[in-house]
Amino acid sequence: MRFRLIPREEKFYEDFLAAADNIVAAAKLLDEMLSSDPPSVGKAAEIKELEHQCDYLTHEIFQRLHKTFVTPIDREDIHALASSLDDVMDAIDAAAHLFEQYKITQLRDGVRHFSRIIVIACEQIRLALKHMEQHEAVTPSVVEINRLENEADRVHQEVISALFVDETDPITLIKWKEIFDYLEGAVDSIEDVSDVIQGVVLKHA
Repeated sequence: MRFRLIPREEKFYEDFLAAADNIVAAAKLLDEMLSSDPPSVGKAAEIKELEHQCDYLTHEIFQRLHKTFVTPIDREDIHALASSLDDVMDAIDAAAHLFEQYKITQLRDGVRHFSRIIVIACEQIRLALKHMEQHEAVTPSVVEINRLENEADRVHQEVISALFVDETDPITLIKWKEIFDYLEGAVDSIEDVSDVIQGVVLKHA
């Protein structure tokens, strides 16, 4: 029978999944915010609270990392995974804040498409983390996240092209260009988490 004199600290997985739960919740709040016109900007405060919770979890992971002798995966991978998950939350929070900051009263085409992509991609991140914890295949989730990122790139190109054709007010154009860039950036940050997960799994295969 194989055993370890010093057991691995497995609570890292619990914290990763808790962070993923917060990210999925924030993505759904963003989607709810953008489901009405004008957007329900009050949801931004709820997203900010989830962002604070995610910051606390990230801090706890880093603190535990310094105190733990044996970790379930390499230390640099734990750090990269925690940081990339936190980046997703920050990106969702930043995107939500712009709708409040810029006092957006009417949504443009493509916004809700982005928010749905973000929700689905975040759910795939949580699924991939659960599979990684259970030593199951993460490839289906990684492939789906890559597909969603490509879809987000296509949507971004379409909405930016339409923006420069349709919008005559330069201030409004600048605001919406930044909003769309942030929404695309949120999807890019989700793919970064997927890349870290895939790298960890390949390393330990």
